[in-house]
Amino acid sequence: MMKLKPNQTRTYDGEGFKRRAACLCFKNEREDEVLLVSSSRHPDQWIVPGGGMEPEEEPCGAAVREVFEEAGVKGKLERLLGVFEQNQDRKHRTYVYVLTVTETLEAWEDSVNIGRKREWFPVEEAIRVLQSHKPVHAEYLRKLRLNRSSTNNSNSLLTSPPTNDNAPRYNTPPASMRR
Repeated sequence: MMKLKPNQTRTYDGEGFKRRAACLCFKNEREDEVLLVSSSRHPDQWIVPGGGMEPEEEPCGAAVREVFEEAGVKGKLERLLGVFEQNQDRKHRTYVYVLTVTETLEAWEDSVNIGRKREWFPVEEAIRVLQSHKPVHAEYLRKLRLNRSSTNNSNSLLTSPPTNDNAPRYNTPPASMRR
């Protein structure tokens, strides 16, 4: 079943990128298990919960709203992981946050309306699951892993050029957006 949002207003930034927000939702602060949800377009595929920002909505508020709607979880917003751009098929600029889950609802908006499912995955398995159909989502988790193994702070961004046209570009978020 396709998720329809007739009243949704798509918002774009000054460069023509659709404004999006998402969260990597973790079971605990160890950040070793991440919550993925089934895609509304392809229910047999897993994705990171996230979606378009509403007019006048801040990225962090949109991220929390999207995971509540799509995954049925609430939690503690930890930090901004980065801002990811996707240019190939769609121009998206996605603010990706890290969230530690504190509450899991039995039934939530997308489970009731479209039968969306959710499942916990070890980070490495989630990367493998996402790589084939949502490589940019797999890249979120690779960036998290890279930051954890780095001695830099959690807002360090990759400096090497992308290896292919599907690779996301990273932008340094303004200081006001860092958590």
